[in-house]
Amino acid sequence: MIRVAIVDDQTLVRRGIRSLLELASDIEVVAEAADGEEALTVIGRDHPDVVLLDVRMPRKNGVDVLRALQARPDSPPAILLTTFDDDEALLEGVKAGAKGYLLKDVSLEVLTEAVHTVAAGGTVIRPAVTEHVLRGLRHTRRDFEALSPPDPLTKREVEILRLMAGGYSNKEIAEALGTAEGTIKNHASSILSKLGVRDRTRAVLKALEQGFI
Repeated sequence: MIRVAIVDDQTLVRRGIRSLLELASDIEVVAEAADGEEALTVIGRDHPDVVLLDVRMPRKNGVDVLRALQARPDSPPAILLTTFDDDEALLEGVKAGAKGYLLKDVSLEVLTEAVHTVAAGGTVIRPAVTEHVLRGLRHTRRDFEALSPPDPLTKREVEILRLMAGGYSNKEIAEALGTAEGTIKNHASSILSKLGVRDRTRAVLKALEQGFI
């Protein structure tokens, strides 16, 4: 049984999501919260396997909750929920460790599949969502000096960069591409070196500037 906590400031939304999940025989809603502060309390108390987390809430929003959870050992994975396409929230959510991002009007099938995937250690930040991340990154402040021109990237490195932009970890990229995690780490180091940057976010920004992705 997968234990789920639903966090949303709208009672009707929480009830609607609970009603959907109760149709799944192997998912149990163990907690609800109406704001970010309450979310941290119920998550620590009820220890859900997956958290469905509203992006926009009073006291603490979804990204604030994710950041707070990062400081806790053994925190459950979270799927961000929103009623609209919000590139900025998606980008910040990915940076803060969100394992998924879905619209609230998602179907039962997609919602339950997402819960199963995240509970099993996967991600539901689909490749299509990567385009939202890339649009958000294009508006992120570029506060670093860029080497020009960078060394050309291989086709494999570009493929890995796109997955990095989608918020995938080295392990998840390795699984997606059918290779070893160590190989992905080596590719990532090569990408940073070629682009003359020191972290993954700057690598994606630089690749966008140069038209690599």
